[in-house]
Amino acid sequence: MPKAIWNGKVIAESEHTEQVEGNHYFPPDSVNRDLLRPNDKTTICPWKGTASYYDVVVDGQVNAAAAWYYPDPKPAASNIAHHIAFWRGVQVEG
Repeated sequence: MPKAIWNGKVIAESEHTEQVEGNHYFPPDSVNRDLLRPNDKTTICPWKGTASYYDVVVDGQVNAAAAWYYPDPKPAASNIAHHIAFWRGVQVEG
């Protein structure tokens, strides 16, 4: 089962991730929201739309903009709406 781990904590875990471009996108209800903090960063993907970001915060350590999601993706990416993916040292296993 895919898990996202940073600083020894499981941030997300689900058997039902969506894989896009080599990234696991975790369903919103599979993510420990206590470990996420909104970040103002946004980026634009030509086919997915505008991504929003979260900082991952574990035991007082902050991994800035290490999680992203598409709140209103373009139709081609509708399967990942509100799903959360990780990078910047967050290990995704499984």
